[in-house]
Amino acid sequence: QVQLVESGGGLVQPGGSLTLSCKASGFTFSAFILNWYRQAPGKGREWVASIMNTGDSTDYGDFVKGRFTISRDNTRNTVALVMNNLQPEDTAVYSCNARAFDPYRNYDGRGTQVTVSS
Repeated sequence: QVQLVESGGGLVQPGGSLTLSCKASGFTFSAFILNWYRQAPGKGREWVASIMNTGDSTDYGDFVKGRFTISRDNTRNTVALVMNNLQPEDTAVYSCNARAFDPYRNYDGRGTQVTVSS
């Protein structure tokens, strides 16, 4: 059974930091590209960051502006997102995603709430 379980969300003040983690099971983790997405209230799903299979290549949404870092541990089947200098506009449900091609497979976690407020 495929599972992606996020943790680490919570309430943080503007300028603060959080580290999100996603634990995967039920599939060959190292064969998948890992992504973080977010969805704010009343808005569509937004891509945050991606990391390739071996972890040697990462990419981020323009709004990240050097504040977030994605990493993965293929020995523990985990992917993390370190978020610094959080702002109220970062408030959203953050979810991890695993995607592979040939054949195409796509798995999503349920997400963890991040709230940035004073």
